Amino acid sequence: MKPKKLIGNFIWRLAERFGARGVTFIVSLILARLLDADVYGSIALVTVFITVFQVFVDSGLGTALVQKKDADELDFSSVFFFNLAVCLILYAILFVISGPLAVYFRTPEMKPVFRVLGLSLLISGVKNIQQAYVARNMLFKKFFFATLGGTLGAAGIGIYLAWKGYGVWALVAQFLFNDMVDTIILWITVPCRPKKLFSAQRLRGLLSFGWKLLVVSLISTLSNSLRSLIIGKRYTKEDLAYYNRGQQFPQIIALNVDTAIDSILLPTMSQEQDKLDVVLRMTRKAIRIETYVMMPMMMGLAVCSRALISLLITDKWVPCVPYLQILCVIYAFYSVSTTKYNAYKSIGRSDVYLKMTTISNSVDILILLASMPFGVMAIAMGGLASAAFNHIVNAVASKKLFGYRYRDQLMDLIPNSLLSLAMGVAVYAVFLLGLPTYLTLVLQVLLGVVLYVLLSKLFHVESFDYMLGMLRRETPSAGGEENV
Repeated sequence: MKPKKLIGNFIWRLAERFGARGVTFIVSLILARLLDADVYGSIALVTVFITVFQVFVDSGLGTALVQKKDADELDFSSVFFFNLAVCLILYAILFVISGPLAVYFRTPEMKPVFRVLGLSLLISGVKNIQQAYVARNMLFKKFFFATLGGTLGAAGIGIYLAWKGYGVWALVAQFLFNDMVDTIILWITVPCRPKKLFSAQRLRGLLSFGWKLLVVSLISTLSNSLRSLIIGKRYTKEDLAYYNRGQQFPQIIALNVDTAIDSILLPTMSQEQDKLDVVLRMTRKAIRIETYVMMPMMMGLAVCSRALISLLITDKWVPCVPYLQILCVIYAFYSVSTTKYNAYKSIGRSDVYLKMTTISNSVDILILLASMPFGVMAIAMGGLASAAFNHIVNAVASKKLFGYRYRDQLMDLIPNSLLSLAMGVAVYAVFLLGLPTYLTLVLQVLLGVVLYVLLSKLFHVESFDYMLGMLRRETPSAGGEENV
């Protein structure tokens, strides 16, 4: 794929992620002022279970459709009807167990919330093949308008209901409306419709690749969700709300960049799946560019967090700051793992992906259980240790699968890490001046951006020069086609 087309798709996907999530983030700030922390703690427990059930909706089949070179109407239709059946079964299960779950977590009032919010499972099943079709054919402009349309409408509904005193139902309505409009717009704009076709043989072929991704997603989701469940059960809803709020700020940046990267890299790498040297070059360049963007954002967020939280959602949320700072460190390297995972999937090695995830998450659960008795802060620090272990395992697998040497992996990370660290030290110094909160935040942001760009130019950082060159390139012929 030509670099300009690749960058164009990445920009549309990034615009969709940050446009939609940016609106959602702004709305969440408004809702944080209108709603109490215990409301967020309650909804967090419900969304944990919805997220786990959501893993089964796709069953890894969406990724299998993207990875398969010759996927056709029969493949897409078979996946659609299979997923729809799975969604109906999952919703029935959630409907039945909602009562016992609400009682177990000492929130009996959440029983109807489980059942209503669970409708998002059915909605996801309907739009599954549209999402796979868009990703396979790199039509990310479609995602932009679908997601943004749902988000804007949901924003208005959520704020209005919260203002009227509907509490947790404001959040439920916001989530469901967003999913519904997103699905409707995709069905209208994407030229992919299920036909009255079904092939068990085709489905088995897709499942042979996808089931490993399903298990990987399930293990990862359960591991991540377990923190929220333990905090919600062992400690208070307020503790859970502070932890989740601290996670939200770095997560909204990291996961949206990560989703954009994931959507672009898998289909692009899959086209070159028989050329390991090309996959390796793509992986290295992607990691250098991603960390050049991600690391300063996470560093800046961590050092500005106290002023940011006080200014945006008031001092009542200040207890979330330590969690936010720890999670910034974790998410700074998040895209590194995603890029490597896409490389494994693109060459058809979902078995390696499964093995690695099983090892990493088993260790994560052991660390979580060991840290659980010592408080929420210990649980957060345990997450940091787990992330470090995951990167070590990932480094070993990358070297074995496509020759990504340890020395090269370090050299792709160290320059951007040092650059971000230098910027972070300078930005933190502004906080020590004791200026008013709003002035501190403005000066920190301006200093961070200017200093990072100047240091990039001074040390001739490769990623900076590459991105600047891509932005200046007006036509594919202006600078020739560069291999990624």
